[in-house]
Amino acid sequence: MINQVQLPSVFSNTREVVAPTLTLVEGLEYNARLKMDGLKLLSSLPKNSIPVAFFDPQYRGILDKLAYGNEGQDRGKARCNLSQMDASKIKAFIKAIDHVLIPTGHLFLWIDKFHLCTGFADWFAGTNLDVVDLIIWDKDRMGMGYRSRRQAEFLVVSQKQPRRAKGVWQTHNIRDVWPEKITDRTHVHQKPVKLQGELIAAVSNPGDIVLDPAAGSFSVLEACLNRGRTFLGCDIEG
Repeated sequence: MINQVQLPSVFSNTREVVAPTLTLVEGLEYNARLKMDGLKLLSSLPKNSIPVAFFDPQYRGILDKLAYGNEGQDRGKARCNLSQMDASKIKAFIKAIDHVLIPTGHLFLWIDKFHLCTGFADWFAGTNLDVVDLIIWDKDRMGMGYRSRRQAEFLVVSQKQPRRAKGVWQTHNIRDVWPEKITDRTHVHQKPVKLQGELIAAVSNPGDIVLDPAAGSFSVLEACLNRGRTFLGCDIEG
């Protein structure tokens, strides 16, 4: 009879990580829709203080590349009016987020098919962030496309070193293809509240701070309130 070696499990339903207490500087407020530059917010936070962050860049690469010709018209009008981020601005945000995340903390980065295919690795250059997973959000709504019509966005899951799941990621029922239809189209970049809530619950404790320095529709704020977490975030558009 062959003796089988019992390997230690890499899974755990218990989160062992405890985030430090954070005292905000004057002008910042929890669970509020702050109107300010996200880089200014990030610069006011101490190193290794935040357990989880979301970042949804207002990137315009896909519009420049495909040139559909509908900027300023219909659905393109709202997108065109947003303050856009070039690659250097996106890198600056990710570097600043890396600075404030605690060790083993997570950054959830929203990205579209264009940037996923052309490459985004250089956005993480010089940081302590490792890409550890990818979630596809099925929006159940067709968008633009010369060939296939886009119906999904992608959420890159990255973790600040040291990279580990056991004792950090405490739920294991989140599908990597997540269907969630948005019915409230008050913002052009509306994001799925339920998915973000599940991820927040997976990588934070009740009361922990969740950061979103480019909050857009403030869907992360809603997800935090639903999950008993503390939101800290802003948007330059308010």
